Amino acid sequence: DWDDIPPSSALEEISQEEAVQIIAEPLLPLQSSTLRDYVDHSETLAKLVHLGVDLSQVEKRQKAGQLLLTLDFEKDIRKILLFLKDVGVEDNQLGPFLTKNPYILAEDLEALETRVAYLKSKKFGKAEIAQMVSRAPYLLLFSVERLDNRLGFFKNELGLSVKKTKDLVIRLPRLLTGKLEPVKENLQVCQIELGFQRSEIQQIAFKTPKILTASKKRLKQTFDFLHNIMGIPHHMLTRFPQVFNSKLLRIKERHMFLTFLGRAQYDPAQPSYISLDQLVSLPDEVFCTEIAKASIQDFEKFLKTL
Repeated sequence: DWDDIPPSSALEEISQEEAVQIIAEPLLPLQSSTLRDYVDHSETLAKLVHLGVDLSQVEKRQKAGQLLLTLDFEKDIRKILLFLKDVGVEDNQLGPFLTKNPYILAEDLEALETRVAYLKSKKFGKAEIAQMVSRAPYLLLFSVERLDNRLGFFKNELGLSVKKTKDLVIRLPRLLTGKLEPVKENLQVCQIELGFQRSEIQQIAFKTPKILTASKKRLKQTFDFLHNIMGIPHHMLTRFPQVFNSKLLRIKERHMFLTFLGRAQYDPAQPSYISLDQLVSLPDEVFCTEIAKASIQDFEKFLKTL
């Protein structure tokens, strides 16, 4: 997933002295390639395992294993755990959180507190911050400057109010942690290749933020089918942008079935109008009986003919 890249500074946390300490520790079976083998010798690792940290996942992360071996539970880790609990990470989520972001254990506590204070100053509520940190575990590794730049980018690029910008990142906090390039590219694709107006892109992004990070290829293919094959105009796609999150195969199968039945009618001015929402979000049974006015068996039989 593209949001799973911690900031590079987190990877540079281990100083030369600390590296020497790891090697100087005689108890550790240094030939070992897995953290599991260190658990008996390291109280810190044993306590992290007890918390629910999955060491087999941690050691896949660059330099994270070495980092954990340099830390002391009482001296280094306890304060970070208390900080995370204070931010609102639930007790049973601490293990999973540290599995995803072990680097936070090496961060300076004051720097972490400053970042939370910044979010509070931007009027994010306590519950909102807790939700954002839980859903985007790397969020607090980023400096205040970066968080500020990010919020500014989404506000200006999409022309959103401060309140709407906040709402956007609360719903998809990895917008603050992921790379900006894919987002810029998707905005370009929507405007230049798909032909949406800026005000339409604003509405689409606000309703379904995931579109900002979706695969460009998928966006284009889905748009091509909806617009050029099904004849859905831009303003309708703007009203139901969640259709872009649907599997293209599902849209194709249902549209072709409706066409076969003579029911593919997507113009709201017509009495037999079918909304894009009904087309994609209903389960097969409901779609068949209520929208296609056919049985699920008919649908399954039809799919076999494709």
